[in-house]
Amino acid sequence: SILLFNGMRVTATRKRLAEIEKQSQQYINAQVQNVIAAVMTSYYDIVRQQNYLKTFDQSIEVAQRRLEIIQAQQSVGLANNADLFQSQLDLNNLQQNKVQQQLVIDQAKTGLLTLLTLRPDSTVMVSDTILVDKSIVLGTILENISTNPDVIAADEQIRINELIERETAAQRYPTVRLSAGYNYNRNQTSAGQTLLNQNNGPFAGGNFIIPIYNGSIFKRQQKIAGINTRNAELQKDIIIRDYSSNAVKTFQAYTSSLIQLDTAKRTLDLSQKLLDLVLQRFQLRQATIVDITLAQQAFVTASFSLINLSYASKSSEIELKRLTNKLAP
Repeated sequence: SILLFNGMRVTATRKRLAEIEKQSQQYINAQVQNVIAAVMTSYYDIVRQQNYLKTFDQSIEVAQRRLEIIQAQQSVGLANNADLFQSQLDLNNLQQNKVQQQLVIDQAKTGLLTLLTLRPDSTVMVSDTILVDKSIVLGTILENISTNPDVIAADEQIRINELIERETAAQRYPTVRLSAGYNYNRNQTSAGQTLLNQNNGPFAGGNFIIPIYNGSIFKRQQKIAGINTRNAELQKDIIIRDYSSNAVKTFQAYTSSLIQLDTAKRTLDLSQKLLDLVLQRFQLRQATIVDITLAQQAFVTASFSLINLSYASKSSEIELKRLTNKLAP
């Protein structure tokens, strides 16, 4: 039995299944991009947390040196117990913060291992710096939004719905089917008037079906399919609008972070010089414990600010590349 014609419904169905396969591939691509982005963000978060730990280590070194200076001054009667106790308390707090920061790093590594589907108790060493790609241009990002797998999948959905329209419209056309075959029949008995009866030979025939009336069901189905196609077009426009808006806002954050990075580097350098100077003056009894505490706090704040800006820039870069399907393992 061979179908000769049914309004091209079979062809439309075959094309629709091919489009569904392409759409499924785009959904997989989108998931891959999301996983890569999550892994990269988690990785650079570990780098950020480890930089926090380095800042605590530097601050602990200063606190220990300050404590040693006060102990040396107290041994010759030039320092009181209040300064000694305060210095010891500050050192203890910094050491406690370091332990807490190490816990944050360990948990962040466990999260990364989970994303990589590895054993959560595995050992992982992260030794890296945060380098930001400064060549990203907003115009290029907006032009490449159409390459996002979600946008491509939405475009595939439009074509799928258009093919459903064609399938539905084909139901209103006649169906022509050709049938052919070969019959063979043999009956044999041991007694009776007919001992052997045998028939064989080819046959052929045609089937022609015309839909005359079904209460306008096919017409309504075709109208619904058309509405679904227009809804798919609107959904694609919404996805492009939202992704473009997200790209603009992310690029603004990316640009702002890059602008602040240079200032943050200079601020950290100045705070480091200030801390060294105040520590020298404190050793010569030309600065108080309050002065060195303020200088130490300024150094920590400047260091954390630079680290956070670097991480924010990298996170924005990762998101912009995810939106344009540019992330690669």
